[in-house]
Amino acid sequence: MSKKPNIVLVHGAWGDGSHWGKVILRLHKKGYKVTAVQNPLTSLPDDIDRTTKLAEAQEGPTLLVGHSYGGMVITGAGHAVNVVGLVYIAAFAPDEGENPGSLFGLRDVPPGAAAIRPDDNGFLWIDPERFHPDFCQDLDADEARVMALSQKPIAARCFDDKSGPPAWKVKPCWYQISSEDRMIPPATQEWFAERMKPKKTITLNAGHASMASEADAVVALIEEAAATVAGS
Repeated sequence: MSKKPNIVLVHGAWGDGSHWGKVILRLHKKGYKVTAVQNPLTSLPDDIDRTTKLAEAQEGPTLLVGHSYGGMVITGAGHAVNVVGLVYIAAFAPDEGENPGSLFGLRDVPPGAAAIRPDDNGFLWIDPERFHPDFCQDLDADEARVMALSQKPIAARCFDDKSGPPAWKVKPCWYQISSEDRMIPPATQEWFAERMKPKKTITLNAGHASMASEADAVVALIEEAAATVAGS
């Protein structure tokens, strides 16, 4: 492989592909073919299927990048034949049989959990007034407000859906820890990284939405991963 791999960006809960806006622009200007999936957030199998199909539709080797719950998704979708690497951004990195609910139980409930509100249709939302301090405290108020008021709810069942065999055990991976994360405990992120033994781990002084608040550093990690798989 010599040319740059394709990059598919996978959003997490309470967001969509637009959360990757700053990363998309930077990667596009650097000459990457980049696409952000729009997952339904209706179940883990649904989201893995949507991401897998998008990855397989790319022409050639493809790098998957997942944020938060998107890490659950790329752990399954990473088995697509043309996926050559995985980058986890403040993300879940489950082993087989694990789900977000069980992984949250590894440590004290993170502060942001108190902001989650169920509706009458089986979906979970973040209280819009808590979105800024708990999800993206290092963004400005206007950007946080847009995220809060355009959030995409996630089906509660996604927190119970169990992961299958993890692609990170058979494909190269990278991990970014957010040290000020209020949604996934930083200590849990560190544990994921230690267990995965990624090619590289970086820690950013960032909240949960690090791809928006620390886009340059996130892009640098993605580019390092892309260069590694391109040279393999």
